[in-house]
Amino acid sequence: MIQLPSRPAVAAFARFVVCGGGLGLASSGALVLLDGVMSMLVANALITVVSTLLATELHGRVSFRSERGGWRVHLQSALTVAVSYAFTTAALLALHALQQSPSVATEQAVYLSASALAGIGRFAVLRAVVFADTRRTPRAPALARTPVARASVAMAA
Repeated sequence: MIQLPSRPAVAAFARFVVCGGGLGLASSGALVLLDGVMSMLVANALITVVSTLLATELHGRVSFRSERGGWRVHLQSALTVAVSYAFTTAALLALHALQQSPSVATEQAVYLSASALAGIGRFAVLRAVVFADTRRTPRAPALARTPVARASVAMAA
């Protein structure tokens, strides 16, 4: 059995990579299947929307073990995906500007590399903002100033 590291951030990142990586590979395959059926930009947008909905649920429940949910979480996650979409699209556009007809392998390498970089940024934002544990830990009550404590403070002065 694989044992995850004891550090919560490292363990969350490992779960994030497994969930996100699996969806990323599925998205990559879908991109290949949609090539020729629609433009690469439209296919990337469609895949991004579908995979975002799935990833938000997976990351919330599995990666960050959060109980947060609902439309607010999906909207916040969608904003991180919008940035990721812009990043992956810019990478694909740059590739096509440099090579008119890149091979499928080159296109996939660029897409997966850009997706990996965008994923690292998403992890940081999702962990710090979207799925952050907002529960406050109760503070220990302050020591009461009993007459004895006040007398000792007065004597020390």
